[in-house]
Amino acid sequence: MKVIRGCLLLASYHFERLFAGLRKLRFEIPEDFSPDILEREILKLCQENELEALARVRLNVFRGADDELEYVLETFPLEQAFDPRGMEIGVFGEGRKSADAFSALKSNNYLVYLMGAAWARARGLDECLILNAWERVADTSVHNLFYIMDGVLHTPPLSEGGVAGVMRRYVVEHYPVVERPVTPAGLEEASEVFLTNAIAGIRWVNQFGEKKYTHETAREIGSLLEASLQP
Repeated sequence: MKVIRGCLLLASYHFERLFAGLRKLRFEIPEDFSPDILEREILKLCQENELEALARVRLNVFRGADDELEYVLETFPLEQAFDPRGMEIGVFGEGRKSADAFSALKSNNYLVYLMGAAWARARGLDECLILNAWERVADTSVHNLFYIMDGVLHTPPLSEGGVAGVMRRYVVEHYPVVERPVTPAGLEEASEVFLTNAIAGIRWVNQFGEKKYTHETAREIGSLLEASLQP
């Protein structure tokens, strides 16, 4: 999660996803574990760590003794530096993301993402596509994926195995988006590709293999998002 000037961005989206996931995983949720209480604790921790102006926040929920819900809150410094450079991406081929009732959850079961990110770094890439069992794109190691085909904005549906990112949800709810599966080869026919997550917002892709992309739409949506999400 991202905190700017004492404001937790997309707080309702984060907490709706969190509590939906906890219910799906059959956690017993105590009364003192609520969105309002969590938001106050997050902002208090940022204040104590002198990170009110800009911070990245990690909330890790797990089962403790007697299956009771326990959690850890962490805050980290975050640089607010816009990176105009386009990303170069590849395809991680050593693992596959499952597509089932739990695949959209943001959980600690992220081995394929961890190894994908390491694979990309070792090759000097900024990111990598994570594939599902049907050899289609689920998402990337830390982002959701959007692409423009024939002037229409698309994203893979969550049934393809990707994580239900909060920034993905924001874009889908505020812009005309068609949810359609795509293969890596299909992305070579796209005119633009960009990636989203709650920390980075929108990052445009410059190159995928030999394919080069433009970024007019990504830049336009990114500017609108930045303006609308400022506290």
